[in-house]
Amino acid sequence: MRSPRFTHFLAIDWSGAKGERHKGIALGLAHADGGPPVLVEPPPRGWAREEVLAILLDLPQDTLVGMDLGISLPFADAGAFFPGWDDSPRDARSLWRLIDDICACDPHLEASSFVTHPEARRHFRHGRDDEGKYFHLAGAATREGRFRRAEAAQRQQGCRPVSNFNLVGAAQVGKSSLTGMRLLHRLAGQVPVWPVDPLPDSGSAIVEIYTSLAAKEAGVGANRSKIRTFEDLNIALATWEVPPVRGEGPLDDHSSDALITAAWLRRVAHDPARWRPAGLTREIARTEGWTFGAY
Repeated sequence: MRSPRFTHFLAIDWSGAKGERHKGIALGLAHADGGPPVLVEPPPRGWAREEVLAILLDLPQDTLVGMDLGISLPFADAGAFFPGWDDSPRDARSLWRLIDDICACDPHLEASSFVTHPEARRHFRHGRDDEGKYFHLAGAATREGRFRRAEAAQRQQGCRPVSNFNLVGAAQVGKSSLTGMRLLHRLAGQVPVWPVDPLPDSGSAIVEIYTSLAAKEAGVGANRSKIRTFEDLNIALATWEVPPVRGEGPLDDHSSDALITAAWLRRVAHDPARWRPAGLTREIARTEGWTFGAY
């Protein structure tokens, strides 16, 4: 496979929260010609998930989109997404369809109906004292829930991913990932999602990102993966010789995550090795997917 050549790099910090509009969604854009990454200006009350979907359906040609969410759930550890459920899907695209079907009446691409579904809810951690029967599989190596192979690779790189079956706490990623899967299903295959779909030789593509990986490569310490000032953001960007972003003082971490990850995507996307992680097999690609940059 030849190295892909993209002209735009769009990083999306996502949110699975309830409601129509979200301050937690931020879009950072970097151009292949260089310059600092820029924020895509949100509406006054924040982005709606449906507005992000509309952007993805009308991308500039050859845009690489990184979305900070899990594009699938663990499968390899049990040979199923939902062991014990007869309707457990066989691959990632079927999973996206199942979630969207069950949540068809949930507004704003929310996913509440899925996590409360009588079969699905048994696999999620809903609270400190409310863990589903299958949140911990027998013999699991960790009490933190189930993880994908890509998340195991993230751990080897010094990150601390959270299980996509976790719905609790500030670091929970469950609803963020589930709402994201509804969006991916709504794309109806119009934009390939790597590695569930093969990376095309031309045109746009979507990948899963983990912003902590970008921060680590920019020299941000493992104990401080969030950047909360323009000054710290520009110090990190300077490690890649990226011109500074205009601004000073406080910067919300959603915006900083989107900005630094857009610059990181531009920096690493043309490296063929990034598209060939050791643990990525055809079976993992079609079921669990992968996190771009994990190896």
